[in-house]
Parts: sequence; C-alpha cells; structure tokens
Amino acid sequence: MKRLSNLEKRNVSKIESTYVSQQEQKVQTVARKRRGLVRRLSVMGVLAAVLTCLLISTLMSQASVLEQKKEQKKKLTTQLTGLKNDQKDLEDEVTKLNDDDYIAKLARRDYFLSDKGEIIFNLPKKKQDSDSY
Repeated sequence: MKRLSNLEKRNVSKIESTYVSQQEQKVQTVARKRRGLVRRLSVMGVLAAVLTCLLISTLMSQASVLEQKKEQKKKLTTQLTGLKNDQKDLEDEVTKLNDDDYIAKLARRDYFLSDKGEIIFNLPKKKQDSDSY
C-alpha cells in the first residue's frame, strides 16, 4: 500500500456512514483515554517521587536523632555508673559512721579531740623535694 501525501489526502472525499463515524469516535475515545492515562501516570509518578523524597528525609532525620539518643544514653550510662559508685561509697561511710570507734578516730584526726590523759602532737608534713638525699 502506498502512503498518500497531505495534498492527495485533501482531494479524497470522506465517506459519510455510521460505521465511519463510529470508528472515528472509537479513535477519539482511545486517544482521550490515552491522554487521561498519561496524565494520571504523570501525576502518580510525581506523587511517588515527592513521597519517596519525604520518606527518605524522614528516615535520615530519624537516624540522626537515634544516633544522638545513643550518644546521650552512653553518657548517661557512664554517669549512672559513677553515681552508683558514689552511692556505694556513701553507704559505706554511713555504715562506718554508725561505728563509735570510727567516729572517735575521725574526731581525733580532724578536730584534734582527745580522751582524758591523752596528748595530741601535731607533726609537720614531710617535704618531698630534692633535699631528701
């Protein structure tokens, strides 16, 4: 079959029949449906791209927040360990302070208190310089 040029097509008259009009309507309907499909797919593609960007940014921000929380947890865990050690030391101190002998030792050392007949001598502390040869 030979293709006709635009000039030759213009000289050909159209056949007016119901079949031809139905076929033209089908072609127009298919073309309209195709344009609608392309538009819908374009809109869906744009929405999918926007949604993907939104999800990626959300995941990245959540990962950043999670990393900060992990660092904060590590610091707080270290601080908790130190506070538990301090608490243990303080509980030991409370136990010692319930002992009368320990209280007497502290009073003698810190406040220079003495029992009857006791004399307290305050000795100077030794220097640790180079003159101790």
